[in-house]
Amino acid sequence: MTSKALLFIIIMCLFAQNKAFSQNLDSISSRKGKNKPKAEVTANEPLKDSVRIAVEARPRIAIRKSAILPGLGQVYNKRWWKVPLVYGGFVGVGLVFEFNQRQYKIFLKEAQFRELNPGKTQNPLYAPYSREGIISVKDSYRRNRDLSILAGVGFYAIQLIDAYVDAKFFRFDVSDSLSLKIEPLIQNETISNASASGHAVGLRLNVSL
Repeated sequence: MTSKALLFIIIMCLFAQNKAFSQNLDSISSRKGKNKPKAEVTANEPLKDSVRIAVEARPRIAIRKSAILPGLGQVYNKRWWKVPLVYGGFVGVGLVFEFNQRQYKIFLKEAQFRELNPGKTQNPLYAPYSREGIISVKDSYRRNRDLSILAGVGFYAIQLIDAYVDAKFFRFDVSDSLSLKIEPLIQNETISNASASGHAVGLRLNVSL
C-alpha cells in the first residue's frame, strides 16, 4: 500500500468519526429540549388562578344564557327580581303587536271590499269614513305593528346587555362601606406673600376595604 492510499484512508476515517460525533450532539440536544420543564417554557406568560378565570368568564356565560333563553342570564347573576320584568316586557310587546295586527286585518278587509265594491261598506261602523281614511288607518296600524316588532328585538338586546353588565360588575363593591360625602371646605391660598382664604365645596369618598 502506497503512502498516498494510506493518507486517504486516514482522512476518510477522521471524516466519518467527526460526522458521527456531530449526530450524537444533535440527538443529545434534542432530547434535552424535549425534557425541558414546562415551567421554563411558559415562565414569561402571566398566570391566572381559577377564581379570576371564573370571574372573567361570567359575562360570556351570562350573555350566552340570556341569548338562549331570555331571563336565564339574570337567574345566573342571581338577579331573580329582574326575571318578571323581562317577561313582562315581552308580554307587553306581544300584546301591542297582537292588537295592531288585528286592527290592521280589519281595516285591510274593509279597504279591499271597497276596492271591489265601489260605493259600498262592509262594516256599517266604518260607513262615515272615506276610502282614503280607511287606507290611512290601515297603514297606521301596520306601521305600529312593525314598530312593535322592532321594540321586541330591542328589548331582547336590552336584556342581553343587562345580563352582561350585571356579570361584569359581579364583584363590584356597592355596599354601605362605599359612600360619597359632600361638605364645605375653607381653603387658604398665598398670593404675593399675602394669605387669603376662600370657600369651596369638597368631596370625600369613603371606602372600607
